[in-house]
Amino acid sequence: MKRLIKYILNFIPRPILQRVAGWAVPILGLFYVGRGKECPVCGCRRRKFLPYGYVEQRENALCPNCLALERHRLLWLWLLRESDLGRGAVALPRMLHIAPEVTLMRKIRKMYASTPDRYVTADLESPLADMHFDIQHIPLADESFDVIIANHIMEHVEDDHRAMCELYRILKKGGWGVILSPIDESRATTFEDDTITDEKERTAIFGQYDHRRIYGRDYAERLRRAGFEVEVIDYKQQFSQKEQALYALSDEKLYIVWKP
Repeated sequence: MKRLIKYILNFIPRPILQRVAGWAVPILGLFYVGRGKECPVCGCRRRKFLPYGYVEQRENALCPNCLALERHRLLWLWLLRESDLGRGAVALPRMLHIAPEVTLMRKIRKMYASTPDRYVTADLESPLADMHFDIQHIPLADESFDVIIANHIMEHVEDDHRAMCELYRILKKGGWGVILSPIDESRATTFEDDTITDEKERTAIFGQYDHRRIYGRDYAERLRRAGFEVEVIDYKQQFSQKEQALYALSDEKLYIVWKP
């Protein structure tokens, strides 16, 4: 199973994966019937989750029902328990969800069922998104949204500072967002080298063929340079060891931003 998933991730174009994953992954999940793990996003119970990863396959990563990865499960719990989305806001904030994760998009769309125009999805090429644009050049007016979710994007773009500034520009004053990226906590500073162009070499060094950098502990400061106030939350520690294992939560920290 690990070899099969690794091959699929590395050799099948992402737009195709985005179209077929919704029915193909649940079929693979039939091999994992049981009750050892529970997805807090969809409630699915399996003896374990599917492995996932472009280079090294992570155990218990992908929910076979809703396609939630470890970081999606952790973020969903934060959104549900800590943000105004889950705390019964009188009016749901106008949200822009960039590179929308299928599992989160489905849940959020249900939240916005009565006001669908207040939830907008965008991506460079995904057929699932409402809008298509380069995050470095966002064709939207200043202060257009109350909330921005943009996860695991900055490591892909050529000019991440420009992309961060664009997100800051379209966020309303007092608005908040979640901007996550893979972080190597052992690195003090971010590593990037655009002279490495071979896809196999980039995959070996950066963890994925289309990644342009490996962020270090300076990631929060890079967000601050774009104007954001930043809070770094080790949200996994809010759960018991039993819950962490049951939900198979990510070790990633959450980077919550505000526009003062």
